[in-house]
Amino acid sequence: MSQLRKLELLSEREYLAGEELSECRHEYVEGQIFAMTGGNERHNRITVNLGFRLRASARGSRCGVFVSDMRLYIRERRIYYYPDVMLSCDETDDHELYKERPCLVAEVLSASTKTTDRREKLNVYRGIPSLRYILLISVSAAEVDYFCRNPAGDWETARLERDQIITIRCGNYRTELSLPDLYEVIFPV
Repeated sequence: MSQLRKLELLSEREYLAGEELSECRHEYVEGQIFAMTGGNERHNRITVNLGFRLRASARGSRCGVFVSDMRLYIRERRIYYYPDVMLSCDETDDHELYKERPCLVAEVLSASTKTTDRREKLNVYRGIPSLRYILLISVSAAEVDYFCRNPAGDWETARLERDQIITIRCGNYRTELSLPDLYEVIFPV
């Protein structure tokens, strides 16, 4: 019979220091780290398509669009995630290693991450006060589930339809998204 041993947890400081030296990225959840998997071509194209669309509308503004390599820090939960795409328009959200107050996050769902993205991360994301939009984007079909926080603070959800356009508003920032914007060169939409 094996012996029980104490679970060793990393401090946030140890995690951030180690992440600066690491060759691969890790997410941090309450003292535990989890290695990030690499994406495939579809994953990369969808991520770039969304990032490009968001960035084109952010030109000349203080909004930042971050693709894959910027951490999202959820201080109350002691969590650092790497969303596939993140939009932050809060001028005070200025830490160079992570953002805390995005208005949009998107996860591109791969076979290895979709369960975590749809359960754990979605639940955590909905608790971020600044967040207004969450996109869960499939790589296997032209399907996007989106979540919007309404003016009363409640979350509403729908699946993006073929001929539908959704409007993203964060302060003075505004853009529109459609399935062809996200799936250009991947699926005929």
